[in-house]
Amino acid sequence: MNSDLIEFVETSFGSVWSLELLLLLFRNAQRNWTPDELVHELRSSEVVVAQSIERLVAAGLALAEKDGSVRYGPASPEQNDLVAQLQEEYRKKPAAIRRLILQNPVEKLRTFADAFKLKKS
Repeated sequence: MNSDLIEFVETSFGSVWSLELLLLLFRNAQRNWTPDELVHELRSSEVVVAQSIERLVAAGLALAEKDGSVRYGPASPEQNDLVAQLQEEYRKKPAAIRRLILQNPVEKLRTFADAFKLKKS
């Protein structure tokens, strides 16, 4: 794995959920997704999906539309190339990519804290 890809993974993803969401958007680049569709597709929670969308939009990897939907939208061709490389690496070595994300100490604390969040009824 090249150093650009390692840096991209370490700095772009707050969680493995964000990675999974980005790769779903990438594989379906022409589709707009509602947050509810993403919750269902990823089998995740509304909170996790909302946080992941926010982070990906802030990183310039996704576009939030006026209707509340989101789609893949890299800010540059270089980002698109990195996401394509990432998808291939994640297909071959998912554990190595997850480790890069989870070794971030802030992410470890966030993951621990998120485990105690209660879902609103």
